Amino acid sequence: MSSRLTLGRWLGDRARATPNRVAIDYRDREVSYGELDDAANCFASSFGERGLLRGDRVATLTGNTPEHVALFFACARLGLILAPLSWRLTAPELTYQLEDSEPALFVVEPEYSELAEATAHSFEQLSIPDVDGAPGDVAQDDDPLLLVYTSGTTGKPKGALLTHANCFWTNVGFDVATGISGDDVVLQVLPQFHCGGWNVQALLSWWKGARVVLERTFEPDRCLELIETKRITTTMGVPANYLFMSQSPRFADADLSSLRRAVVGGAPMPLALLEKWRERGVEIVQGYGLTEAAPNVLCLPPEDAARKAGYAGKPYPQVEVALSRESELLVRGPNVFAGYWRNPEATAEAMVDGWLRTGDLAECDDEGYYRISGRLKDMYISGGENVYPAEVEDVLLSIDGVADAAVLGVPDERWGEVGVAFVVLEPAASLSAEDIIESSRERLARFKVPASVRFLDELPRSGMNKVLKDELRAGVPA
Repeated sequence: MSSRLTLGRWLGDRARATPNRVAIDYRDREVSYGELDDAANCFASSFGERGLLRGDRVATLTGNTPEHVALFFACARLGLILAPLSWRLTAPELTYQLEDSEPALFVVEPEYSELAEATAHSFEQLSIPDVDGAPGDVAQDDDPLLLVYTSGTTGKPKGALLTHANCFWTNVGFDVATGISGDDVVLQVLPQFHCGGWNVQALLSWWKGARVVLERTFEPDRCLELIETKRITTTMGVPANYLFMSQSPRFADADLSSLRRAVVGGAPMPLALLEKWRERGVEIVQGYGLTEAAPNVLCLPPEDAARKAGYAGKPYPQVEVALSRESELLVRGPNVFAGYWRNPEATAEAMVDGWLRTGDLAECDDEGYYRISGRLKDMYISGGENVYPAEVEDVLLSIDGVADAAVLGVPDERWGEVGVAFVVLEPAASLSAEDIIESSRERLARFKVPASVRFLDELPRSGMNKVLKDELRAGVPA
C-alpha cells in the first residue's frame, strides 16, 4: 500500500501491455517498450550487483538518449536518486555538483568523456550492461527520485529533491489538464538534465504508450522538419524554442497540420509570438511551472488559448496557488519538492507555512486565470511606479525587425531606476535605438519606456533557453 505511486512500475506495466509498440524514435532508431523495459532491467541488475542501495545517487552526464531513459527507470525501481548533470556546464561547475551530491556512481556518455575527465571524478561509460535479471521494485512513494540542480543565478546551485510522489502527481495533473494519448507522437526536445525533460510530456507518454521522438538538442529547422515527416501531434518548449522556429525560413511553408497541441512554459509567451503561430493554425497552450514544483503549476485549457492569450491559466489538479501581499505566486500540493539537498536553510527560505515561494509575480483575473507578470527580483520601480520587464519585452518583440529582447532595471539618480533594453535585430533590420524607443512610446506609459537600448548579436541563455539576466546586468556599469 505504501508504494503505489512509484514510477518504476510505469514502464513494466506498459511493456507488458504493448511490448512491440515504439516507445522512442531516436535518430530514426526505433526502441520498443519491450526493449526499453529489458534495458532498464539490465541497468537495475547491474546496480544491484554493485551493491547500490536505496537513497544512493547515480549522477549522469549525457544528452537525451534511450539509454538514459532506461537508466532512469532502473533508478526508479531500486529507490536510487538520479542526478542528471548538465553537459552545458564547465568542469569546475560540474565538480561542485559532484562533490555536493556524492554519487555512488557517475555515468557518462562517450561524447562528454573529456569534460568528465576534467572533473577528476571517476566515471563509467553509458551503455546497457550485459546482465540478466529483473529485480523487484523496492522504491517507496516518498523516496527521492530526481536530484535536479537549479541554475544558480544567485550563489551556488541548489539541488532540488523530487520524490516519486511529486513526479506521480505532477504527471497525473498534466494528464487531466491537457493530456497525452497512446496514439500521440511527441516531439521531446527539453534536456534530460532538467525536470521538464522528464515530467513534462515524456514520462507521461511512456506511461500512456505514446511514441516519443527524442531529440538530443533543439534545432529550429530540424524540429520543423520532424513535425512534417514524423507527423508530430504534440510538443512542449520554452518561448525561445517557438521564437527560433518562427524565425526560420522554413516556418512559412512548413506543414504543421498534424500538430494538435503545442505547450509552452518556462517564461511568459510574448503576445506577438503567439499571434505568429496562430496565423499558421497552431494555438500555443500556455503553462507555468518551476523545478521545485516538479514542475507543473498552472495550465491554460486548449479551448481558452485564444481567449486568454498571455495567461498561464489555472492550477493543475491537486495544486493550490495563492498570491502574497507582494503579489508573489505561492504554491502548495503533492507536487511540491521535498526540499534542497543538504540545505535546510535554503529550504526554509523557500517554504513559508507550507507554501512554496516561486519568486514570480502574478495577477489573477475575476475568472480565476493567472498571468505571470515577471520575476520578483526583476521588477523595478521607476518614479514610484512598478515596472514589469515581461510587459515591456512583449512590446519590443512586436516591433518589426526585432528578433529578441530583454529588459532590466538599473539605478538612476532622477527616477530611482530606469529600464535598459537589450535587443537582437533580424538580419535585414536597420533599426536605431531611437526607433525602438519611439515605437515603445506608442504602446507604453512613459515610465515603462526603456531609457536606453543596447544591441547584441544574441542574448545569453541557459540550458533551458531562458535569458540569463544576471549576465546582462554584469555588463551594465553601476
